[in-house]
Amino acid sequence: MHRPQQHEPTVRIISIGTLAANPLWEERVPVRTGHATTTLVETGDRRILIDPGLPGQIIAARLGERCNGAPADITDVVMTSYKPDMRRGVGAFPGADWWIGAAEREGVGVPLIGELKRAEDAGDDELAGMLRRDIAILQRCKPMPDTLAPGVDCFPLPGVTPGSIGVLVLLRDATILIAGDCVATREHLAQGKVLPTCVDIEAAQASFGEAIEIADRIIPGRDNLLLVPSRGSA
Repeated sequence: MHRPQQHEPTVRIISIGTLAANPLWEERVPVRTGHATTTLVETGDRRILIDPGLPGQIIAARLGERCNGAPADITDVVMTSYKPDMRRGVGAFPGADWWIGAAEREGVGVPLIGELKRAEDAGDDELAGMLRRDIAILQRCKPMPDTLAPGVDCFPLPGVTPGSIGVLVLLRDATILIAGDCVATREHLAQGKVLPTCVDIEAAQASFGEAIEIADRIIPGRDNLLLVPSRGSA
């Protein structure tokens, strides 16, 4: 991976995500495989990949296509939530540190353990195996600090899930928020709407408001880079 000298973070979208069903397109059932938008932030010697939502082999190929990079180049992987669409390819980065919101890590762990016990009691070996893998990934994740690297901060955005977060990237001339599913798509930003699947709609709507208040540009969970409407046309 080419690593130019830099004095502030650089941001590059590796893969544009999509919703399995977009309610603002009048889709009521899944019509495609959902996956998150994946973003690369580089600052100093840190190469931070956010929301590896595609399978590992595909994410690895996208890194090569977008920045001549490889999984071994990635130093950190951040998941804005523990939804499968945000972490599907994380196993392709065994040499990186894996990060998730502290509240998300705590909030997800107990229910997963409960689900595993119920699956084991029911003799559902397939489900139990899947849950053990999910728990192993969660145990590998560390709670993301307030500042991960110079100019790269954790920004809590609860509501999509109890501990969902965004990643705030501070540039000289702009503030970019990698928002995860707090801001899902262009249409959600334009219409001021959150996903109906949020665990707490009221909290998600409050987080949405904070996101558009703080950011000049937003990278949504399932779309390309957008300008915040109050500061430019999206």
